Amino acid sequence: MKSSKLVDIFKQGNIVIPLFLLQHYKDFQLKLEEFIFLMYLYHCGGSFLFDPKKFGEDLNLPISDVMNYIDILTEKKLIRVEVVKNDKGLMEETVLLDDFYNRLSFFMMDQANDTSNSAKSNIFEIVEKEFGRTLSPMEYEIIKAWLDNQISEELIREAIKEATFNGVSNLRYIDKILYEWGKLGIKTVVDVEEHRKKRNQKLKEENKQDVDLELMDWNWFDEDE
Repeated sequence: MKSSKLVDIFKQGNIVIPLFLLQHYKDFQLKLEEFIFLMYLYHCGGSFLFDPKKFGEDLNLPISDVMNYIDILTEKKLIRVEVVKNDKGLMEETVLLDDFYNRLSFFMMDQANDTSNSAKSNIFEIVEKEFGRTLSPMEYEIIKAWLDNQISEELIREAIKEATFNGVSNLRYIDKILYEWGKLGIKTVVDVEEHRKKRNQKLKEENKQDVDLELMDWNWFDEDE
């Protein structure tokens, strides 16, 4: 091979993969080839033109493989492809890595705090599954605050169920439920069940009283007419 060819090869540049990501890519449920493709996109920047042909040429992959990897990473909520207005005011398909950066920052925070790692990652996944989307950094901090305040994972699960039962999928609403339970001294699932029983019993008594009042107001003389 001529020296000029070697120079051309090296001019193509390098892709630097952080050792931390190399050690933990399986924690993102990625296969090695999917991880390599993600690292190529990571090297391209946080936001760039969606160009499958260029991706394929750079990685020596057919377009079909490129599109398959794009679909996989999108499904795993690591990247997004959206139509965005560029600097010239024109709309173009753009690859966004915001979701990957968020997931990575959350994961690194969990790794930095060795205590309750499994509980934290589980409850984050539960909330994301319930909402059907990736959590924002603000939402992550709200959940982290619950755990830091010694609110158990099982109690957070119950609050999610309570919110879902009321037709609300909102973290602020769940936070309000946990706050009210805290004021009532509710700390376990057993406490929640006892509270629900008392609440239901109170509602039954109130409804019965309403029925009794209706019977008392009933004009029995009208019945004969």
